[in-house]
Formats: sequence, structure tokens, C-alpha cells
Amino acid sequence: MQRILNNPDNIVEEMLEGFLRNHSDLVCATDNPRAIKSVYSTEGRVGVVTGGGSGHEPAFIGFCGQNMCDAVAVGEICSSPTAKAFLDAFKAVDSGNGVACLYGNYSGDNMNVKMAVRMAKKEGLTVKTVVANDDVASAPKEEKEKRRGIAGEVIMYKCGGAMAATGAKLDEVIRVAQKAVDNTRSVGIGLTPCTLPAVGHPNFEIEDGTMEVGVGPHGEPGMSVCPLETAEGMAEQMLNILLPDYPFVEGDEVCVLVNGMGATPLNELYVLFNEVAKILAEKKIVIYKSYVGNYLTSMDMMGASVTLTKLDEELKKMIDMPAYGVGLQQR
Repeated sequence: MQRILNNPDNIVEEMLEGFLRNHSDLVCATDNPRAIKSVYSTEGRVGVVTGGGSGHEPAFIGFCGQNMCDAVAVGEICSSPTAKAFLDAFKAVDSGNGVACLYGNYSGDNMNVKMAVRMAKKEGLTVKTVVANDDVASAPKEEKEKRRGIAGEVIMYKCGGAMAATGAKLDEVIRVAQKAVDNTRSVGIGLTPCTLPAVGHPNFEIEDGTMEVGVGPHGEPGMSVCPLETAEGMAEQMLNILLPDYPFVEGDEVCVLVNGMGATPLNELYVLFNEVAKILAEKKIVIYKSYVGNYLTSMDMMGASVTLTKLDEELKKMIDMPAYGVGLQQR
């Protein structure tokens, strides 16, 4: 393993020190080093909090900024933040109007967020939650509540944070964030495994010449392993899974997010997006807004995911709102 690090056991602490030094115009430390706050957090409005394991950068700290998340709880590599980190993130941005906690559907996050919400209630804070479950490969449609959250979480942050920025009440922020989740579907393809720094070797295998359709960000098994396809073939496979799941149909306006897993060159992501766009055009599904880049990565995994969100007028307004963070900058 050839990596840029000192002691792999300290990589999260050192990463956070570097992040805070470099992005002091965006974020600042709190009394808890695992709870990072946006300098744009505004008194008098609903606070928006997320959190998750490290190793997925720019998620989750990269979506702490203007008109997005106000604070982020930070966990170890591929591990949930502690309940205390979530609680301290809530407290850092609570100004009496409640906190919306928007996070992904993973067992550790579910357990620690629920614990933090109970702890917050005892301290007089009102916290409500929305759980992203956009990954269609992780459970059948009739068991949607079991699906994990992947890059579709970014759309939840964008819409929930934008709604909070309008001065909306907590229930309205929760409603819009939940609508974004309900209208969003994602699926990924893995081309190589990822390596955890403290382990020093891949934690699963993807053989040369194959790809894993539906692989999770921590190496969770996908739907199938098949021969490596062209970009056109990958786009067809992913859209054949995504489109019927909502379903997305002719005349729909959508947001498309093509997300790199961490090691995929950006030029390849644009090739994939181009193929996705051509297929959607053939089906007369209109791309209202698109994002291409690394948003929720998996260390050094090669591969990509595609996220589609069906938009209505309200969600279009939320998507259109300017945003400023490390992971998303939109004028």
C-alpha cells in the first residue's frame, strides 16, 4: 500500500486538521473535534446536521457550508460518528428553532443518531430526522426502508439546506428533505476494491475484466458481477435498473448526479454522463440540472454511481439556490 499518511490510526484527526486549516472560510472547529460547524450557520433558523464515516470525502464535511449543512459529525474511516459527536453537532447549530438531521441508512448511523436525538431531547433540543435510502441495489422496492443511502444524500443536503436557508420552520425543512429522498434513486458500479489505511489491503475483490453492479461504498455486495462493459453499456445497465424503480417516464424533469467512487478519472465520469444523457434524451426525460464529479467516494475504489431525482417546481427552486461548500459550489 502506497499512501500519503503518517500513522494510519491518526489519519482522521490529521485530515480534519488539514481540512480546517485550508477551509477556514467555510468551516470552524467546535469544542468536540469530531463536530465541525459551518461559518455560515445562521442564528434564528433551523440547523441542518449530517454525519458519517471518513474515507468518503468530500462527504460528509464537504457539504458543510452556505445553504447546505450547518454542522457535520465525523466518524472513523467507514464508521459512524459517535452519538456524542452527533449531539455536539446538534448543539452547535441549535438556536431554538430545532435541528434537522439528514443522514444515510446504515446501522451504526441509525443507532447513534437515535441515541443522540434522545440525549438532545433531555437537554431541551428538538431534533427531527430524514434518512436517505436511495440505493436501489441494496433492497427490493417493496422493502425500500432497508435501502442504504449513497450519493443521493447530496440531493437531500442540497434541498434540505436550501429550504432551511429560506427561513422555513423545522417541519417544512423535514418535508422537503424527505421529498428529495422519496424522489431520488441511485445505483453504482464498482471496478476495483478499496483499501482501508489501517488494514493495508483491499477489503473485498473485483477481478480484472469484471464489474460489480450495485456495489456498496464499503464493499457491500451488489446485484451481480458481470464482464466489464463500455461506458455505453454501463449507462444502459444502470438506467435499466433506475428508470423503472421510481418510475421515471417521458416528460419528467430530473436532476442527474454522476458520482466518482474516488479513483475514477474525471474525464471518464464525463464520458459516462454523456451516455446517460443520450439515453435520457431518447426516452424524452429532460435533464433540468446535472452534477458530475466526486461527491461520495469510497477511498481508492474505481467506479461510479448514477443518481436521478424527479423534480417538481418546489425541488427545482431548492436545486437552483446558490450553495458554497468544498463538495458543491453553485452560483
